[in-house]
Amino acid sequence: MSQAIENPSTADEIDVDKEIEFFDTTCGELIDYAKKQGATQVEVGVSKDIGLSVTVRNREIETLEYNRDNSFGITVYHGQQKGIATTSDLSKHALHQAVDAAINIAKYTQPDPCSGLADAELMANQPVDLELDWPMGISAEAAKQQALECEAYGLDYSDKIANSEGASFSSHRNIRFYTNSHGFKAATPSTRHSMSCVLLAEDSLGKQRDHWYTIARQADAMESAKHIGDKAAERTIARLDARQLKTQKAKVLFVPEMARSLIGNFKSAISGTNLYRKSTFLLDSMGSQVFPEFVTMSERPFIKRGLASAWHDNEGIATQERDIINAGRIQTYLLGSYAARKLSMQPTGHSGGVHNLQVSSGPSSSDLSFEQMVKELNNGLIVTEMMGHGVNMITGDYSRGASGFWVENGEIQFFVQEITIAGNLKDMFANVIAIGGDLDHRSSVLTGSWLMPEMMIAGG
Repeated sequence: MSQAIENPSTADEIDVDKEIEFFDTTCGELIDYAKKQGATQVEVGVSKDIGLSVTVRNREIETLEYNRDNSFGITVYHGQQKGIATTSDLSKHALHQAVDAAINIAKYTQPDPCSGLADAELMANQPVDLELDWPMGISAEAAKQQALECEAYGLDYSDKIANSEGASFSSHRNIRFYTNSHGFKAATPSTRHSMSCVLLAEDSLGKQRDHWYTIARQADAMESAKHIGDKAAERTIARLDARQLKTQKAKVLFVPEMARSLIGNFKSAISGTNLYRKSTFLLDSMGSQVFPEFVTMSERPFIKRGLASAWHDNEGIATQERDIINAGRIQTYLLGSYAARKLSMQPTGHSGGVHNLQVSSGPSSSDLSFEQMVKELNNGLIVTEMMGHGVNMITGDYSRGASGFWVENGEIQFFVQEITIAGNLKDMFANVIAIGGDLDHRSSVLTGSWLMPEMMIAGG
């Protein structure tokens, strides 16, 4: 539920201590109430978000939105039966109605021996201050100015920029509170600030569009409005005079933004849901050599101000620093408690995902800049954008629409579009040639560019 904030002086005014005290008291009362109604286990997740978002287009304000969103999610277990209800109404009557609804739902669900809270002994018991809460205190007027300046820098960068699809600025503060009938409780206040710009250029071949953005916990860690506008313009102009390619096989370089999507495919392949459903090409792969020996992927949940930092997962299980890939071999699956029970394994603290993933590649290529990675590519395709969802998780077959830049003799020649790249993820992972040091810090997945061996490129 979104509510207007009356006469706010800043985007993130909120009494965190008061809100947490309210959540603690209210959730405790709801758990007691649910137990009295027959629930054997209960968990409650609360989220409160407050902030503003501004969008501008062609140097004018398009939208200015304040929001204050509340959400209570209540899960009850009646033995092995599960019911869930949500509400944004924080009145006692509405919250009790939600509990009643969840209990009623549970009565009609099929018993599942794997249902239930994560085991009590797995609950995290050592809170860590990860410095996630950095309210900006920005006024609506200042936010509008940031967005206007960002777009102006992009529009004024070159007369080749024909139009704008807008620039945006947002600043949000969130409180997440989770508690369950084991007695675990945790409150996490956090902030996210972001800015983006989307621009258009046009030539005789048609229109081209590109963008750039920044995101951070702290406002002073964001890239500047000028950098965002200039970068969006530079990227848009680079797409002019696009050409098509003939169908062929060639090496492919995935820029960090696109490499992250490959890592997302890998994480999905070793996730509990796909494993117990036997719908993954990495079934029974624990300890297997999946990447070359120079590849390591490490989970780092305790990074200060990290975009996915957390000392517990969504079930209250303690997170931990660990290698997911070490010397190319799988060290762990990604299991919540339900999937772990289905697989007769222990949960790994990954309910809700991986908490900051860092990819390293040893001395062979970890220091290579993007320009050096292009030299390593020599002749082939740089992928800067992908479209569609052509990934078969059972077989690993991979086929997606793409665009990017063609490279010859280590030099970028021209922009290419309307192509499809295809391969098999298992083969692609096993044969990664190099991973660069051109890290993109705008994500909880930290990686450089990935250089792949030959892939099939279908063109015009």
